[in-house]
Amino acid sequence: MSNVVRVSGVTKSFKLGKIEVQALKGVDLRIDRGEYLSIMGPSGSGKSTLFNMIGGLDKPSTGKVFIDEVDIAQLDAYELAWLRCRKIGYIFQTFNIIQVMTALENVTLPMIFAGLANDAAVQKGMKLLEQVGLGDRHSHKPFEMSGGQQQRVAIARALANDPAIILADEPTGNLDLTTGEEIIALLKRMSQERGVTVISATHDFKMLNVSDRVVWIRDGRIDKIENREELSISIGRIGARE
Repeated sequence: MSNVVRVSGVTKSFKLGKIEVQALKGVDLRIDRGEYLSIMGPSGSGKSTLFNMIGGLDKPSTGKVFIDEVDIAQLDAYELAWLRCRKIGYIFQTFNIIQVMTALENVTLPMIFAGLANDAAVQKGMKLLEQVGLGDRHSHKPFEMSGGQQQRVAIARALANDPAIILADEPTGNLDLTTGEEIIALLKRMSQERGVTVISATHDFKMLNVSDRVVWIRDGRIDKIENREELSISIGRIGARE
């Protein structure tokens, strides 16, 4: 199986006043095409920094990040924007859908940016909304929808341009337990049906149930990587981790 993401020797430092903080201290990671991977770790562990590196939202201080064997640090602003638009779908904790637009308009926007004709975008957008269970809510705006429905819109939007990777940053963080479970199951189903790689930065231990691998980050380094069969979901062990 080929790697869709390759992280090689990545470090990240930034200045906090006069103090230099090392957020990442040399991370190597390969992520397979079609894999469902969760990045977990306590606050301040470097989890979000690594996530942002993979998404091309930040650049490493040293080391390289490859997406489909392209070194994204070498891309100019236009090329990086193209990569983010075509190769990566983003899902955020705060949904980040546009409040003045309907569900359908939110989903079709990335397609319009990518140059798809309006009629084709609308047709594809309706199909995506149906797939996430919102076919009958296409003309609703975010304030007319629940948090779970807004996150479903965000998932449909993330899939708009048939990305190789979906990056989900705490996708269940603002949702209640049941809705969170529904969103996790939906992400897993979308991943399986479309062969898309899902990379989630999360505190949500329910995500362990659907992950092929879990990368545990601690103090800017990979503490360990566990495959699904190695994962113990026992609350006792989880409690002991933190």
